[in-house]
Amino acid sequence: MDREQTFSDRGLQSRSLADTTVLLAIAGAVALVHVLTNNRYGLHRDELQTLSDALHLDWGFVAYPPFTPFVERISMGLFGHWLAGLRLFSVIAQAAAIVVTGLMARELGGGRLAQATAALSVALAPLALFEGTEFQYTTFDYLWWVLIAYFVIRLLKTEDPRWCLAIGATAGLGLMTKYTMCFYVAGILVGLLLTQARRFLASRYFWGGIGLAFLICLPNLVWQVRHGFIGYHFLHHIHVRDVGEGRAEGFWREQFRINTNLFTAPLWIAGLVCFLRDRRYRMLAWMYLVPLAIFAVSKGRFYYAGAAYPMLLAMGAAAGERWIRSLARGWCWAVEVVLFAGIVACGLYFGAVIIPWAAGGPLKQFALEHNGDLREEIGWTELVESVAGVRDSLPPEQRENVGVLVGNYGERGAIEILGPAYHLPPPISVTNSAWLLGYPAPPPTTLIVVGWSREQVDGAFTACRLAGHNGNPYGVKNEESEYHADIFVCGGPIKPWPEFWKENQRFG
Repeated sequence: MDREQTFSDRGLQSRSLADTTVLLAIAGAVALVHVLTNNRYGLHRDELQTLSDALHLDWGFVAYPPFTPFVERISMGLFGHWLAGLRLFSVIAQAAAIVVTGLMARELGGGRLAQATAALSVALAPLALFEGTEFQYTTFDYLWWVLIAYFVIRLLKTEDPRWCLAIGATAGLGLMTKYTMCFYVAGILVGLLLTQARRFLASRYFWGGIGLAFLICLPNLVWQVRHGFIGYHFLHHIHVRDVGEGRAEGFWREQFRINTNLFTAPLWIAGLVCFLRDRRYRMLAWMYLVPLAIFAVSKGRFYYAGAAYPMLLAMGAAAGERWIRSLARGWCWAVEVVLFAGIVACGLYFGAVIIPWAAGGPLKQFALEHNGDLREEIGWTELVESVAGVRDSLPPEQRENVGVLVGNYGERGAIEILGPAYHLPPPISVTNSAWLLGYPAPPPTTLIVVGWSREQVDGAFTACRLAGHNGNPYGVKNEESEYHADIFVCGGPIKPWPEFWKENQRFG
């Protein structure tokens, strides 16, 4: 009997190892694609902001908590400005999310087919593909949501309350990454209260998890208090702007088209239904429904709920595997072929839009036409070269005390990250966390102004003249080439610097 049990255990371990190898192969293939293509174009304007903030590490920033700038400070130390290296941690995070999704399917009773299906469904979802192409806080936030779902499944399956500590620690990291983690935590708490999982509320490990999350995010909370909760004011401003500009439109459509692979809709819908019907795992349904409802009612952006789908896909894949095994062999093969062909076809199409496969030619043109984020990676080096050219054209007495004033965080990052190669001074910016850093002392007497309109510079500075233009040699239309093409040379502000600084704080 012992020998039979030993052989059985070895068989299970062997199958488990083989299943894990499949998951690693799927994640590794996606990671390899990102590593090979992430050096194609340039830095995105959001990445430039993160890198710029990474040079001024603090326990908080206006636009986000400190985790992502901290990670990118490490990346810069390891890889300098090599794009593929700077984006490597994002690639690793997305690959980990793919593997953990497959592991969730395993915990929910799925075999190799279910695990591979769940992993592939996440790997080829448009939002997940995008998260591996840039380093942004959304990428790490995606991983934390997926990890928490996995830990909750382990908690409910094993009934071991010690998993509450892992949930709490990950939630703390999430709060140090992106504040929308609060809404996921709300889903967790509602799920606990409305299901039989409420018994864990009496466990010291539950309260230990709460304490751990609080301790991890406490430094950022203290920073917010010291800065008058400036992060809240930023988020309120951005939300009002987004709603006014229609950026919240299409919320429900994009849950199917972007947050998930369109052909996996039957899987995640089935996963939601199965969670709702399963007394043990019903808590996970609320972890999806509560944040989704909050984002929908408050008119949040569609992708805020994107990281909640892997757990639904894992359950849907596990349930789908059980259903498909009940079919005749011919029907079984037909369903599998249609499902996988659809997932791959949809993934390849959006991959062509999202991933910078080619450095030139029709494929690059196709991507640039359909992907505004890729267009925002074009032209930053040319911007810095143009500013340096304007600086070099100034008389010697003006070059001695010149400053570069920028209008948005992308321009700030470009001058701060790429400018030293052209011996440009650090940028002066009134946007987001740069405003907190203040202006140079003593302030410059001559300003090269980028990202401000003619009307704005004439209303704020003295003796302004048009001195150059910003653009790119590829004819790519993006925010910089269309709206911030003019470069001005001005004297100091009309009002004293302290007054000018106080009146011109910007969120963007």
